[in-house]
Amino acid sequence: MAHTFLVEIGLEEMPAHVVTPSIKQFEQKAKAYLKEQRITFDKLKAFSTPRRLALQISGLADKQPDIDEEVKGPAKKIAQDDAGNWSKAAIGFTKGQGVTTDDITFKELKGTEYVYVNKHIEGQPVESVLAGFEDVIKRLTFPTMMKWGEYHFEYVRPIKWLVALLDDTVIPFSILDVHTDRETRGHRFLGQDVTLTNAQDYEAALTEQFVIADAAKRKAEISKQIETLASQNNWQINIDADLLEEVNNLVEWPTAFAGSFDEKYLAIPEAVLITSMRDHQRFFYVLDQQGRLLPHFVSVRNGNREYIENVVAGNEKVLAARLSDAMFFYEEDQKPDLADYVERLKTVSFHDKISTMYDKMQRVHAIGQSLGPQFGLSDDEQAALDRASQLYKFDLVTGMVGEFAELQGIMGEKYALLKGESKATAAAIREHYMPISADGDLPATKVGAVLAVADKLDSILTFFAAGMIPSGSNDPYALRRQASGIVRIIRNEKWSFDEQMVRALLAAEKAANVAPDLDQLSQVPTVFAFLKDRVKVILQGEKVRHDIIDAVVSGPNTDLLDNFEAATVLAEHQSDDDFKEIIEALNRVLRLAAKRTTDGDVLVDAQLFENDSEAALEKAVQAVEDEADDLDVADYFKALAQLKTPITDYFEATMIMADDSKVKNNRLNQLQLIADLIYRLGDLNQLIVK
Repeated sequence: MAHTFLVEIGLEEMPAHVVTPSIKQFEQKAKAYLKEQRITFDKLKAFSTPRRLALQISGLADKQPDIDEEVKGPAKKIAQDDAGNWSKAAIGFTKGQGVTTDDITFKELKGTEYVYVNKHIEGQPVESVLAGFEDVIKRLTFPTMMKWGEYHFEYVRPIKWLVALLDDTVIPFSILDVHTDRETRGHRFLGQDVTLTNAQDYEAALTEQFVIADAAKRKAEISKQIETLASQNNWQINIDADLLEEVNNLVEWPTAFAGSFDEKYLAIPEAVLITSMRDHQRFFYVLDQQGRLLPHFVSVRNGNREYIENVVAGNEKVLAARLSDAMFFYEEDQKPDLADYVERLKTVSFHDKISTMYDKMQRVHAIGQSLGPQFGLSDDEQAALDRASQLYKFDLVTGMVGEFAELQGIMGEKYALLKGESKATAAAIREHYMPISADGDLPATKVGAVLAVADKLDSILTFFAAGMIPSGSNDPYALRRQASGIVRIIRNEKWSFDEQMVRALLAAEKAANVAPDLDQLSQVPTVFAFLKDRVKVILQGEKVRHDIIDAVVSGPNTDLLDNFEAATVLAEHQSDDDFKEIIEALNRVLRLAAKRTTDGDVLVDAQLFENDSEAALEKAVQAVEDEADDLDVADYFKALAQLKTPITDYFEATMIMADDSKVKNNRLNQLQLIADLIYRLGDLNQLIVK
């Protein structure tokens, strides 16, 4: 007979951002537990609201299957003495398996006899197994935990009730003083407690008590109601996915409603209005059919339409107060000059172990002056970069950003334009924060991209030099995200960027007399290892073969663009008919070149050649060297691939480790020159070729 099991954790209201990951975790842990317990089922359906996490598992088997298995024990020489008496090891083994020494048989395995017993494990009924859900519930983890009463047990919020119902039978267990039952609770204000007769009644019974327990259905209902309001009023409403998810996890019985605000607030930049509504009040903003912001909003109530006019008025009042503050800040922020704001940054700390924010801007300005020409900025772009780098943090001390921190950069652009700065300079002020997430948008302008790289690079270098290097999951200053931003921008813009460039940038800082009192130079290799790790993470996300990633990242070439392009090229050619032969030839060069022990310049003396293959290889290598700087990585790989034949001929005709030390060292030098060319792609010894 197939069974249905319902388990529900009733809680005080959880934070919205916790609900979805928690129900996913509950679902995963439940599936893992049932698999571990050998209980099969047909379907698992998850339910979640701010007050409950629940699973309805249908098609459950009656019991675990019985198990008959042969278990191997100690060797016979350990299990018995010379007289054939059973040792403590044998007796302990059989006791642990639930059998006796009478059940022992011997079998030979690889020349040695071992003890074996046949073990029968009776499958437990499903009722006994489901009682273990107490531990499944206790093992759930949350980003924030709390205690209640005098208990030491921690959970996301206090547990108020528990339901564990197998068909129509309660599965007994308890957590603290809360015991499982068949009683769940309806909407906090509109509904009543519900006594469930059967596990299959759950969703329908809660709907009658004003709870839509299915998160997907609740979300669809919210979207439908918002779209209805938009249609009735001839509005456009962008149903932001993240906001919809958050609102969905705040309500059990959603009712959408529309409100308004004074048109005078439309004079405030749209970004401020949208942030006030979306991020602070969880409102959906409203546009007309031409895409212009309207003085209306849509919100969602956790309840029905009764007294909805009071709810509308309350929400309008709260928004009006926030917009009034925003209007005040917007008007006041325009009174000082940008230079006044920049001056104030001299008292704003970037970090107490590093410098002020003003000093950081001076460093980034020096970096930008050196980096811009290397990244090919035009004279106009460089001028915009120079100006932006002298201003770009000024909005941190404005009233608006003080109140709405998420508008940093956005308000910098707005205020810069109002003060007469160029569009390029203003855009760079906004774009230097980009990307703001692992897969966030990148700067759209070259000026913004260079400023973003310069700012993030300065942060990483100075924090590393100050000894604040991320370890494990600890990254309080989001340096991994900033490193990811650098490598994504470099890749997107197709800019070469390596250790040598960074050393030159630090020299420019020093020459401009703006370098901090920190040893940044010694951290450059560590910083590039950190950046390469981000390259690795990105390539892993793109499903590039792990050995290709290891090859390009572990190689000595620190040019991040080369690393990305080499991974792409190797992935494109990995299925070529001659790929294995090419890589084997190049790797043989790498392995033998590693035997070179002499110091100094790598020089090859053609007078020491003893066969034609040495001269032929030298000529082929010289051809690659001559055009290397003009080749992209794709063509560079093709050029190296052309060395396969002269390398193979060379090894067939030449003994590298010759008795004459001059000849041997000359040959190792010749291989080292080739190895240096190969390493532009990476350490190809890491590749797995079959």
